[in-house]
Amino acid sequence: MKSYNSFQVAQQQVRKAAAILDLGLSTIDLLSWPQREFSFTLPVRMDDGSARVFQAYRIQFNTARGPAKGGIRFHQDETVDTIRALACWMALKTAVVDLPLGGGKGGVICDPRSLSERELERLSRAYIRACAPYIGIGKDIPAPDVYTNPQIMAWMMDEYETIAQRHHPGVLTDKPMQIGGTEGRRDATARGGVIAVREACNALQVDPETFAIQGFGNAGQRAALLHQELLGCGKLVGACDSKGGLYNPAGIDVKDLVTYKLTTGSVVNFPGARAVPRDSILELDVDILYPAALENSISQLNAKNIKARIICELANGPTTPDADLLLDKKGIHVIPDILASAGGVTVSYFEMVQDGTLDFWEEHVVHERLDKKLTKAYRTVQEAIREKKVHPRLAATIVGVARIAEACELRGWV
Repeated sequence: MKSYNSFQVAQQQVRKAAAILDLGLSTIDLLSWPQREFSFTLPVRMDDGSARVFQAYRIQFNTARGPAKGGIRFHQDETVDTIRALACWMALKTAVVDLPLGGGKGGVICDPRSLSERELERLSRAYIRACAPYIGIGKDIPAPDVYTNPQIMAWMMDEYETIAQRHHPGVLTDKPMQIGGTEGRRDATARGGVIAVREACNALQVDPETFAIQGFGNAGQRAALLHQELLGCGKLVGACDSKGGLYNPAGIDVKDLVTYKLTTGSVVNFPGARAVPRDSILELDVDILYPAALENSISQLNAKNIKARIICELANGPTTPDADLLLDKKGIHVIPDILASAGGVTVSYFEMVQDGTLDFWEEHVVHERLDKKLTKAYRTVQEAIREKKVHPRLAATIVGVARIAEACELRGWV
C-alpha cells in the first residue's frame, strides 16, 4: 500500500482548493505552512526517582481568523509532520464551521499507558511550563486529543494559572465541569457528526437504517448512542476497536455494548455478536459508516470493497487521497473530517465564551447552538459541491481555504 505523509496530504488539499479559488502564489505559500512551530525538551521525574526526557511540540498553523485552537496528543508514535497536518486541518475545521478561531495542535512523544498518574501529572505540568509563553486566551487555546482527557486539562490549567498568578479558565477547554467546563462537551464530536449525517440523509434521501462504527472509543460509543436518538432509527450491525471486531446483522444492543466496553476495555467477546476481523467492519453493507479510529484507515486497498452509502469521518484523516477518488466514483458520499468532527471544537468555543463571561448555559442551549452551527456548515459545503462540481472533501476545503485567505488579505498579510 502506498505510504502517505499526513502533512503532505494536508498541503496538497490546501493547494488544490487554492488553485480552484485562483489564489495568488504568496497566499498559497502562506496557507501551506505553519505560522509558528515550537519544540520542547521536557525532563520529568519518575516515581522511582529517575528522570526521563520527552520531546514535545506545539504548532500554530494559522491565526488570521482568531487565536489558534487545537488538542494536545500524548502518543508514542507522534511526529512533527502529523502535528503539522492536524494543525492545518484544525485551521480548516474552525473556518468551515465559521468560528472566530485559527488552528493549532500539540503533542508529546510518550506512551501514557506506561506512566503512573503522578508521572502523567508531572508530564502535563512540564508541557505547560514549556509552552506557557506561547499559549493563552488571545493566542492559542489547547484541548484534549488522543490519550489526553479533562483531568489532564485540569492539571494544565492549574499550572498555567500558577505561572500567570491569575484565574484563566478559558486557557484550555474540555475541562471538568467543576472548574469551568461546559455542558454538552462530552458528546460534542459525535453529536456534530450525527447532525451532519442527518443533513446528508435528508439531502440525498438516504434511510439510515443500518450503521457500523470503526473505532469504539469515546467518539464511536457516543455516535452509536446518538445515531438512534437523533435520527429516530437505525441498528448497529458492526463495531470494532484495536483488539477486534463484532458483527450481528440483526443488530447489536448499543447500550449493552458500551457498558461491556467500559467494563472490559474492549468489544472482544461481547456475547451479542460474532467475532470478525476488525478491518472487515469498514466493508459491511450498511447505510452509514463511521470511521472513528486513526489516520489512513480507508485506502485504495479497501475502498473498492466499501458499500456504505454515507461515510461520516469522526476520526482525523481516515481516508487517503486515492481512496477519496475511488469512493467518489462509486457514488459514496463522504462527510469529511473537517466538517464531520467539528462538533468538538465548536462546543470548545462555546466553553471559551462561557468562561469569558462566567455565564454558563444549560445543556439544551449548547445542543441547539451546536445543531445550528453544524447544519449551516453542512449546507454551505453542499452549495460548494454543487457550484464547483467537486467531491465533498475538496468542497469543504474550498470553504475553509476561502475564509482563511479572505482574513489574511483583509489583514494585509498577502
